[in-house]
Amino acid sequence: MMISTVIGIEAVRNISACRALLEKPQLVSSNERFCRFLEEYCPVVTETYYPTIWCWEGRVQTLLRPFITSRPQVQYRNELIRTADGGQISLDWFDNNDSLYYPDASTRPTVLLLPGLTGTSKESYILHMIHQSETLGYRCVVFNNRGIAGEELLTPRTYCAANTEDLEAVIHHIHNLHPSAPFMAAGVSMGGMLLLNYLGKTGRDTPLMAAAIFSAGWNVFESVESLEKPLNWLLFNYYLTTCLQSSISRHRQMLEKLFDMDLVMKARTVREFDKQFTSVMFGYRTIDDYYEDASPCRKLKSVGIPVLCLNSVDDVFSPGHAIPVETAKQNANVALVLTSCGGHIGFLEGIWPRKCTYMDRVFKQFVQAVFEHGNKIFSM
Repeated sequence: MMISTVIGIEAVRNISACRALLEKPQLVSSNERFCRFLEEYCPVVTETYYPTIWCWEGRVQTLLRPFITSRPQVQYRNELIRTADGGQISLDWFDNNDSLYYPDASTRPTVLLLPGLTGTSKESYILHMIHQSETLGYRCVVFNNRGIAGEELLTPRTYCAANTEDLEAVIHHIHNLHPSAPFMAAGVSMGGMLLLNYLGKTGRDTPLMAAAIFSAGWNVFESVESLEKPLNWLLFNYYLTTCLQSSISRHRQMLEKLFDMDLVMKARTVREFDKQFTSVMFGYRTIDDYYEDASPCRKLKSVGIPVLCLNSVDDVFSPGHAIPVETAKQNANVALVLTSCGGHIGFLEGIWPRKCTYMDRVFKQFVQAVFEHGNKIFSM
């Protein structure tokens, strides 16, 4: 009797899991015209997402993606630009000079890519976005946050999700170089948060036509609380904290002028790191002040250009209950695509998901829709 009961309970769980796997993404937008545009030119957002059956759980997808997905070969051209405070930013350009569809570089559509918290142009998800853009004839530029991509820090300043000054400088630099080229951006994880915070600040006053956001953490308070649960701390939080510490340790001589680096290096969670380092660097009175300013959910109402945001509700970095569904409905420029599975920057699909992920397909279809059919969305 006991065995039958256990088997019955497990069967119910499996049925529930299978139902979740077979659900179509939830498309959230108050703008019917935007929805029709997506349904016609970015139909992947209405198709059932079938996660890889043997690793469909969110944490497993998150952990395995960097090891499973391929790394397309990309030849970059690096550029260092100076900032108003005397610092420098590393940009990696994929010029796509062999583009058959857009041989004129002055009008070649350009996508600015923003990696995650400690990510660079070498991340597999960035390489896949560039590969997708290459097939369409587009140019890409990767914005590497200060001190991350091997360049020296010239001032004791790195980056955070709330301060958009470096991103503003990069966007205006690219636009000034190619003022006639259609221009949009895509941000992943913290890169998506930074991009959303920039768009919330600038409204319509931006050279960007549109933006795509993937696995953004909408509410930083909820994100860090989720990551501090025992299993999530073990799998993600501690490792991410060590990555943050590693990213600044090579700049210790520059940073120890202003920070107690020994204390920073003792941090065992992202929250502790932000309390001792990030919030102090950017002048916040408390870490709560920083987290409030860094949370894109508070600025979503002010976004003034079309934005497509993809999240999985099983993402431990951005819990489903913290996704601002009701706020998104109040801004006609915003569309959310929510999947039941996919984890954080996972979205693996197929039996052996080496190549294209669901996120890659959303990226490709949306940027193509914007560049090739944008007039139909911008008149909405």
